[in-house]
Amino acid sequence: MSEDSAQVPGLPGGRRFVTTHWSRLKLAAEEDSPGAAAALEELCRTYWYPLYAFVRRQGRGPTDAEDAVQAFFARLLAKKLLARADPARGRFRSFLLTAFKNFLANEWEREMAGKRGGGQPVLSLEELNPEALYVRDADPALTPDQAYDRAWACRLLATVRERVRMDYAQRGHARRYELLEPFLPGGDGQLSYAEAASELGLGEVSVRAEVHRLKQRYRTALRAEIMATVSSPEEVDEELRSLMAAVSGGP
Repeated sequence: MSEDSAQVPGLPGGRRFVTTHWSRLKLAAEEDSPGAAAALEELCRTYWYPLYAFVRRQGRGPTDAEDAVQAFFARLLAKKLLARADPARGRFRSFLLTAFKNFLANEWEREMAGKRGGGQPVLSLEELNPEALYVRDADPALTPDQAYDRAWACRLLATVRERVRMDYAQRGHARRYELLEPFLPGGDGQLSYAEAASELGLGEVSVRAEVHRLKQRYRTALRAEIMATVSSPEEVDEELRSLMAAVSGGP
C-alpha cells in the first residue's frame, strides 16, 4: 500500500483505496500525466465553493469572487505551486486557504489590473451555481474563515452521502438507500421505521438493522473522506470534531 492510500473496510468490494487530496494535488501538477486534468477538476469541485464563500464573506461581490477563485486555481498551475505542496503541513483545507489568502493579498489586484475573468476558467460554473448556494447558506454571523469551514464541511458531507448512495446503487439497492437515507445524520426524519418497512416489504426490526448498517457505512465513508484531507491518521478524530463544529455553527 502506498503512502497516499489507505484500506478502508465497509465500502464497495469490502475495501477502498483512498487517494489523498495531497496526492491529487501533486498529480494535477504533472501536466503530461493523463490523470492531471481529472485530479485538478476533482480538487476544484471540492474546494471551489468554500473558497468562493470565503471571498463573499469578505464583502466582495459575486463577480469578483468568481474571478478570484478561478484565477487562484489557474495561478496554482502556472506557478507550479501544486508540485511544492507538502503533506507535512497538516490539513489540506488549511494549506489551501492559506495559499488563497496569500494570493488575494499579494497577487489578486495585479491579476485584475486592466482585465476581468481571471484568465481561462479551470471549471465551468454552470453546474456549481455558487451564488445560489451562497444566498441559501449565507450566515452574516460567520467570519470569512468560518464561512470557508462550513462550506467545506457541507461539501464533504454531501460527497460522503453520494459515495454511499453509489455503493448501494452498485449493489442493486438504490431504492433501499432512497428510503433509508433520511435516517442518516442531518436527514429530514419524516419517514418512520414502520413506513419504511411497509415500503420495503420488510419487518420493522429488519429495517432498524438496515438503518444501523447504513449508519455504519456512512461513518466509515466519512472517516475515509476525512483521512484523505489530513497528513496522518491521528488527525482524523480532531478533523471530524472540526467538521461537526463547522456544520453546527460552533467555534
